[in-house]
Formats: sequence, structure tokens, C-alpha cells
Amino acid sequence: MIRLTNLPVFILFALTATYIARAQNCSYEAAMRKQGLVEVSQAAPGVKVELKYATQDNFMKRDVYGCLQHGYLQKEVVDMLKKAQKSLEANKPGYHLLIYDAARPLSIQWILWNTLTQYPPNIRKNYVADPREHSIHNYGSAIDLTVADEKGKALDMGTTFDFFGELAYPSKEQELLANNKLSKKAYENRLILRNAMKAAGFMPIEYEWWHFNAFSRAEAKRRYQVVQ
Repeated sequence: MIRLTNLPVFILFALTATYIARAQNCSYEAAMRKQGLVEVSQAAPGVKVELKYATQDNFMKRDVYGCLQHGYLQKEVVDMLKKAQKSLEANKPGYHLLIYDAARPLSIQWILWNTLTQYPPNIRKNYVADPREHSIHNYGSAIDLTVADEKGKALDMGTTFDFFGELAYPSKEQELLANNKLSKKAYENRLILRNAMKAAGFMPIEYEWWHFNAFSRAEAKRRYQVVQ
């Protein structure tokens, strides 16, 4: 493996310039910046970002984000996120919020929706919002995330990100604990995440331990434009 610190300065400069150029030329990212969304890594340094839909580590097993490599959110949502990170650090020094998804273009929402055809629409919308109604992600006001420890390792939450089933439901946790389907440690880790996010004003949802909304869908629609 090549260590960046061992590369000549001119090569490092070229790599950095290429990286910046790609970000600037990404139509998704350019559109988000134009709409006033903020890049999370720059605005909230304590928060880590690993966009799962920019990898093959997601329920579709493919990269659907392409050039979209950075997490973007509305400025007000980033301010809330910084409060959540501060709350997390107060209780768990060295821990970091780790974002798996942030603002999501509506065109990508259609891809997610059309991939889950094994579920009828009334069930499918529990996992992926109907793009005709829009997801709160499409307004840069929802986040999918977890917690990473001091070594950067994601905590055990009982399921992977994008797990479709009751084991991921916050609403079923007490029943899952009683039936020994969800471990006490995984439940406690979920509480670490949930408590930090709720302390900053984020709202959890019924079906996914990783998903939090800054606003209701109606409020997000009132405040912002859809990210295309």
C-alpha cells in the first residue's frame, strides 16, 4: 500500500487538485451547493461521513451515487448535527457520529423505490419513501447514521444499515429484547445514538434505528426545495 505521506509534493498536489475538480464537477454536489446546502465534513469536523450509496455496501449492492461522494445537509440541520456530536462526546469521549446517508437527489430516490419491487407500495414506503411524495432526505433534512468508537469502528446495533425487517425497528425493541433476538449491548448502543440525536432535536422513526429527521415532511417542504 502506498502511503500518501511518502509521495512527492507535486503528486500530492495533483491528486488533491483532481479530487477537488471531481467534487466541483459533480452535478449533484453543484446543485446542492447552489441550493445552499452545506458539506458536512467541512462544517462539522467531528462527524464522519461514509456514504453507503456511493459504495456497494447497501441493499442494492451497487454504487448509485457515482460522483456524489460528500454528505450535504441544510445549514440548520448541520447546526443540529453539531449539537448531537457535542452531546455524544459529553457522554462518550472519543466517539463520533458516522453518517451513511444525508441529502439524497430525487432521481436517486426513484432508483431506491424501483429496486424494492418485492414489497407492495404500502409496505415499501416503510423502508423507502415514495418519490412522488418525496423523502425528507430529498430536502436535505434527514440523516442515516450510526456511532463509531474511538478507533473509528461502528458500534454493534443488532443489524446492518439498510436491514429491512423487525429487528431494525425501534418500535419493536422491547419485544426483541424479551425474546433474545436483540442483544442488550446492541440496544444500549442504539440508545447512545438515539439520545445524542434527540438531545439536538432530531426525531427517530418507527422502522429504522439509523434514520433521523430534523423536521417533519410538511415542514421540510415548507422550508426547502427538493434536491434534484
